[in-house]
Amino acid sequence: MLGLEISSIPAILPTLEQRLSAEFRQLQWIMNAYTLAMTTCLMAMGALADRYGRKRVFVTGIAVFGLASLVCGLAETVPILIAARFLQGASGAAMLSSQVAVLSHQFRDGAERGTAFGWWGIVFGIGLGFGPLIGGVTVAVANWEWVFLVHVGLALVTLTLARRGVVESSDPHAVRIDLPGMTTLSLAVFCLVYLIIQGQTPDTRHPVELILAGVGIASILAFVAVETRTRRPMFDFGAFRTRAFSGALLGSAGMNFSFWPFVIYLPIYFQSVLELTSVAAGLVLLAYTMPTLAVPPFAEGLLKRRGPGFVIPLGLFTIGTGFILMWLAATGSGAGWWVMLPGCLLAGTGLGLTNTPVTNTATAALPAERVGMASGMDMSARMISLALNIALMGFILLQGNRVALETSAALSDTAALDRIAEAIAAGNLSAAGADGIDLVAARQALTHSFGWVMLYGAACAWSLSALSLMVFGRNGHSSPADQNGEALCRAGVEGSDGELCVAASAGEGRVMQR
Repeated sequence: MLGLEISSIPAILPTLEQRLSAEFRQLQWIMNAYTLAMTTCLMAMGALADRYGRKRVFVTGIAVFGLASLVCGLAETVPILIAARFLQGASGAAMLSSQVAVLSHQFRDGAERGTAFGWWGIVFGIGLGFGPLIGGVTVAVANWEWVFLVHVGLALVTLTLARRGVVESSDPHAVRIDLPGMTTLSLAVFCLVYLIIQGQTPDTRHPVELILAGVGIASILAFVAVETRTRRPMFDFGAFRTRAFSGALLGSAGMNFSFWPFVIYLPIYFQSVLELTSVAAGLVLLAYTMPTLAVPPFAEGLLKRRGPGFVIPLGLFTIGTGFILMWLAATGSGAGWWVMLPGCLLAGTGLGLTNTPVTNTATAALPAERVGMASGMDMSARMISLALNIALMGFILLQGNRVALETSAALSDTAALDRIAEAIAAGNLSAAGADGIDLVAARQALTHSFGWVMLYGAACAWSLSALSLMVFGRNGHSSPADQNGEALCRAGVEGSDGELCVAASAGEGRVMQR
């Protein structure tokens, strides 16, 4: 459900732009309402799951997600759709934070755990991989509403399976909810994303943006202050002292600085620049998303043999290389869907290498009773970076269009330039034609701006690959099971024989004794 929801919606954005008369910024909000709500609620849901039971929160999230999907499918206006998407994101946060904690609790053995997370990646990859095609085919043979309504049926099936198969678990030490931390983090992320999407610099001419900038900065500072002083914070900055956990979170951010936000805009490129139908665009997008289905079992095997310090930086580097190949294909003289395939396949392979090892490593790096917090921090890193980069990539698209139009069309009217740039970014080239911009110039502007976005994605993936490699260090070549053992030792957790684990430095490595 989560994978399908992420990758099928971008395929219908051009249709929503026409059927609901949605503007480019509204299209951004249709996507970002989901990610913002998930970001806002993810840590809270992880804390609630630890406190009141992971199965209970998981089942509740499934039910609300199905209800929100029904509202999305029945929406007749953009504001109602955006509001329902917020509800989807909040319930999706409950499902996502709980399911990782459930898997970590029910599958603790190294081999069994690797198999479980491998299958989690496969099932997630099925939704992600076939989402673009399902979205395109649904629009072609039925209507866009069914892209949302399908989740109503899926929710009923998932509820049945969850009630029968999921074992209830919780954190006995989680006695209260970190409400100040939830509130300050939510405000900070919302203010920042809103300012990026609006694309206005806070100054005295824009008092609302100026106030939001101040609230955002104050919220960030308050969040750090609250979390460093709370006895059991939902976002434990002390966890960053564990190299494996810090490296895994850099991997979470890296995927969402590059791969995932770009899948939202890529259908616009295929349909508006390459002039593919929605079904054809969905088929080509399979090259971008399908490796996420095939690669996770291989990635889990590589994780066991070489450790996260090898596989996660490798995955991010592969994503960046795929973006460079896509940039060369899109900006070259022979642009076409077939020349985009190698870059799409390579980027998807990199994502498959990174995705499940990141989650497995993050949850294994900390003590078992804090797995809800660990999964919440992991998913929050993903969703915060995704929300920010949906906005940032949209901003880069707009600015790229502006620069190209200023050069080719010699437009000087700022209002007209903004209006045309937004229309082109949304894939509405006919609207640009109504303002006197011919289709060739509009297509060239969109190609130019997509080139900027692809370079941005490559730079982010490569930078975070290098940074994660540095953070993992030499310890990054141990398996998640070994890292979990080390985390238990640091926490003073007793072994099955009743003796206390003691971690001691020994030369360049670490020796664990029981």
